[in-house]
Amino acid sequence: MKNRFAASLVAVLAMAIVVPIAAAGQQEFRPPAGPTPRTASGKVDFSGVWQKPYVPDLTKDAKDHKGLAELPFTPWGAAEWKKYDAAEGDYTGACLPFGMSRSVNTPEPMQIMQSDTYFAFLFEQNSWFAVVPIDGRVHRKGIATWFGDSVGHWEGDTLVIDTVNFNGKTRLDTIGHPHSDQLHLIQRFARPDLGHISHEMIIDDPKTFTKPWKSTRTFTLRPDWEMMEYSCEENNKSLWEGRIKIPKP
Repeated sequence: MKNRFAASLVAVLAMAIVVPIAAAGQQEFRPPAGPTPRTASGKVDFSGVWQKPYVPDLTKDAKDHKGLAELPFTPWGAAEWKKYDAAEGDYTGACLPFGMSRSVNTPEPMQIMQSDTYFAFLFEQNSWFAVVPIDGRVHRKGIATWFGDSVGHWEGDTLVIDTVNFNGKTRLDTIGHPHSDQLHLIQRFARPDLGHISHEMIIDDPKTFTKPWKSTRTFTLRPDWEMMEYSCEENNKSLWEGRIKIPKP
């Protein structure tokens, strides 16, 4: 018994030494270093696969994210926030579109593809995408949508993406902070070097908040990552209402 105890103690002590050494050997990812890349036309090029900070709660600070602790709710906004209960049904549980803000907040990678005319968000989360004209055109008029209507323009080396015409059916983040169909979302993208994007999100919604407020974060370039397929189909009413049959393997 004593010998077995001694052997166990030696093993535990050995693990106590080995584990910190192994942990110390794991280095944090370092993005490639270098100057800000530019397109052939001279614009800052934001193309690449990016690691986004996971921001389930826009009021909380976290690694690579700065939030706003106290949101300036209107009475309507405060009531919407107070009554929200994900257990009573959250639209993302039915695989409905996350919306622009909540998609930017997810922990999955995001790829950006850019030309002189368009800027495309490719979100791994649910394989959502959004294509934004960045040639200075004005907003289109049409049906309100989950991701809204986005247009972009340049302010020096900063790309500003302006989004309106939301349908008001989404939430700003995972925890459920509300917005209305009056939401005006402004995103500002700057690339100080090869490995990072500085991102600012300004939320302007006069029905939900008494004044505009912002969230800032840093995206990290991940040339070692590739996008993966993400399928979520629970909102396929034709399937679960029986109009089409479940496919057989």
